[in-house]
Amino acid sequence: MSAVVNIALCPGGFYVYQPMSYPYYQQGYATYHYDCKPDSCGPLAKCMPDGGCNCEDGYEIPQNHLPTPASFGCVDIDECQRTTGICGPNSNCKNTVGSYICTCLNGFSVADPTLPPGTSNGCTDIDECLANICGQYGSCTNTIGSYVCNCNEGFHIQSDATPVCQDNDECLTSSICGPDSICTNTPGAYTCGCIPGHAPTDQSKEPSMTNICTDIDECADHVLNICGANCNCTNSIGSYNCTCLTGYRVDNPHVIASIANPCNDIDEFSETPGLCGNQTVCTNAPGTFYCSCPDGFYPSTGVIWKAGITFCKSLEDILDEIKPNKDKTKERAFLENLGEDLKNNTGVLLPDVTVANCFSTSMMVSGVGTLTSTSSEGDGETGSVILGLSEQLVVAMTPSTETKIKKEMHTSTVDLSLVAIGSLSYDSKSSSLSAKEYEMKINLEDLARANNGSVSAAFLTLDGMESILSHQYFKTKNVTEMYSDVLTAIIPGINTTNLTEPVNFTIQHKEVPDNGMVTCVYWEAGEAKGGQNGETMRWSDEGCWVAYSHKNYTVCSCSHLSTFALIMQIGEPVPQNDFLEWLNRICVIIGLFFLALAIFTFLLCSWNPKINNTARLHLCLNLFFSQLLLLWNDKYTDNKLACTVMAGLLHFFIVASFVWMLLEALQLHLLVRKLSQVKVIQRDGLPRPLLYLIGYGVPFVIVGVSALMYSGGYGRTEANVCWLSEKRNFKWALTGPVIAILAMNCYLFGATLWSLRPTLANIKSDISQSKDTKLILFKILAQFVILGCTWILGLYQTNLFFQVAFIVLNSQQGTFLYIVHCVLNKEIRDEYVKWLTCSFNKTREGGSVRNAPSVSEDLDIPQEHRG
Repeated sequence: MSAVVNIALCPGGFYVYQPMSYPYYQQGYATYHYDCKPDSCGPLAKCMPDGGCNCEDGYEIPQNHLPTPASFGCVDIDECQRTTGICGPNSNCKNTVGSYICTCLNGFSVADPTLPPGTSNGCTDIDECLANICGQYGSCTNTIGSYVCNCNEGFHIQSDATPVCQDNDECLTSSICGPDSICTNTPGAYTCGCIPGHAPTDQSKEPSMTNICTDIDECADHVLNICGANCNCTNSIGSYNCTCLTGYRVDNPHVIASIANPCNDIDEFSETPGLCGNQTVCTNAPGTFYCSCPDGFYPSTGVIWKAGITFCKSLEDILDEIKPNKDKTKERAFLENLGEDLKNNTGVLLPDVTVANCFSTSMMVSGVGTLTSTSSEGDGETGSVILGLSEQLVVAMTPSTETKIKKEMHTSTVDLSLVAIGSLSYDSKSSSLSAKEYEMKINLEDLARANNGSVSAAFLTLDGMESILSHQYFKTKNVTEMYSDVLTAIIPGINTTNLTEPVNFTIQHKEVPDNGMVTCVYWEAGEAKGGQNGETMRWSDEGCWVAYSHKNYTVCSCSHLSTFALIMQIGEPVPQNDFLEWLNRICVIIGLFFLALAIFTFLLCSWNPKINNTARLHLCLNLFFSQLLLLWNDKYTDNKLACTVMAGLLHFFIVASFVWMLLEALQLHLLVRKLSQVKVIQRDGLPRPLLYLIGYGVPFVIVGVSALMYSGGYGRTEANVCWLSEKRNFKWALTGPVIAILAMNCYLFGATLWSLRPTLANIKSDISQSKDTKLILFKILAQFVILGCTWILGLYQTNLFFQVAFIVLNSQQGTFLYIVHCVLNKEIRDEYVKWLTCSFNKTREGGSVRNAPSVSEDLDIPQEHRG
């Protein structure tokens, strides 16, 4: 290939060529150095390997430009102008120094975003609708390089927003919802509501210019009860105010009362001690407080407590001040005064504590309390008066109501439940009331319907009323027994003598014997029937019948309301066995005789100083007194105080007998242990002070705790003897300790035999000890029998043999003690001979009694000293 060039040698060591027919003639001139260095070509040019200079990419030497020593002369090439369509369609080309940039037009994008736009990577239309550019409240239509949004009603186009369709805020027009309203914008619409304390005129529609908001009377909404309980509500325009009732206050005084900041009751008594005065009972109640008197006291002003004036007087003082008529007692006069006081204050709602004090006071003065006593026959007239007072008290404690109110009262004297139904109450057909473990079911709805829609009923039982209204008022040939508390049902203001639907009473009771029959009875007062001299004052079964009977409960149905009870009749009284009664008295007298002999022997005979007879002596003393009291425990049943004291003493002496039995067994065990250890006995058994502390301290604690837990557990029982009551399982006050002591006696007996096993093992090898050991074993066995085995026979009293065996063996404990500790003691026999022969001055052969070994001393002498 040949080319025509013009060559010029330039100063500086380079040539300038102007190619005339060279493929790169457009460069104008070419420069070639014979020694080309990196800076030989100047800026924007580079030295080639052959010594020539060439422009950098994107640069060129203009036509007819001559290079200079300082610059090759390269200038920028405008590719966008020189090459049309260099970036491809739907694109923009922007020249840059030494290069160019291609970008797609708005609404277009390249297929491969990692490469710039060009002819091979052209710009194509973007479907903006795929990105939901208009939003959910408009429709989108794609166009070439753009899109069109059609917004829903309530929206407008805002091109610079995302999404394009934006909500119209209708609430900018302040009057759109009307006065006293709140406008809330929503997507494409708006809602109207009233400001707090207001509501639209037509509450079924939203507020508007035609359905304006008006004030709400919050206080009129009883269901909402915006202030909460125990509060007064005062309405105001757009608001309300809550103030607590008298006797209440809020926890946070800086905030008005509400359900969150409720009005709570003020406990006046805790904030002001002594508010009621001395010897009073202050009872806090919702919004107020009540003053009353404790049991044994009564308000000086009667049933109405006057603050600052009333004080509590003891019943003894009140009764002493009463001057009754000749035909009345002070107690009866007091009850009549109480009834007159209640009558004069008819319509006054008495506090429950006042009613409870009236019940307690009435029972105390009637003979149930400690002031007086009631005979075994009862006092029907006083009982009738108390029943009348009970109805007056129920009326005085029943509030007037249009709904339903329930009240309960549980004290040591009265157990009461009350229900009042108003005209606005719709109760179930049958209502249930309970007192203690008893239940009454009555149809109050029908009674209320017949009484202008309202009725009240009370069901109560008074503790001790069964002794006033005695079962002896039930006239029958059979033997009777009161089998429940006296139950009183009261419906004030309604004639309940002939109910259309019977009332059912569920009465719990102890198991009925095979020869017994329970009878549902009601109290028929003489005054109510017009009888004279108490002829009709009785328990009657007219209009009452047993609807269902179980061994532990009975359901009584009655066609009228009154005072009820359950009486058990024994159709054929169990015949008394005169032989057993005679045998018991003879055996007890014999046992008492030998107990007395044993006591005098232990007291008067001279004993070895080592011998401690304290346990035996006091065992005999307690057995003597307990068996003596058992002979007389049915003679004082009519005297309540004497019967209670006798039952308590009998309980004490029997428990003490068992404790001293245990101490005697313990002493015997200790002696055998010392014998087996071959010790010289310095003193027999435990110290006397410790014996006294245990022997009488333990029974005293048992009797004391029993009396504190149930003071009514001592007295006359249903068997008509002075003993422990069967109520509340009170007999366990004796059975429990006895079982525990018998168990310990058995353990000590076993332990004693175990301690004697070495002696028993050598009984054949040591013939000299055989007789002594046999005597020891006999005394231990006899002691065990005396100390409790005879009581086991008391569990088997089903036939005559066991009854006779129990009477004979148990009553002869004193005889057994006398034989073992006196008759079998040679020294005591010699002492008896001295007494009988009056030869006290003769010296007995073999030494004096004081120096002779005794029964216990036989056990004390070590084996190495015997024989």
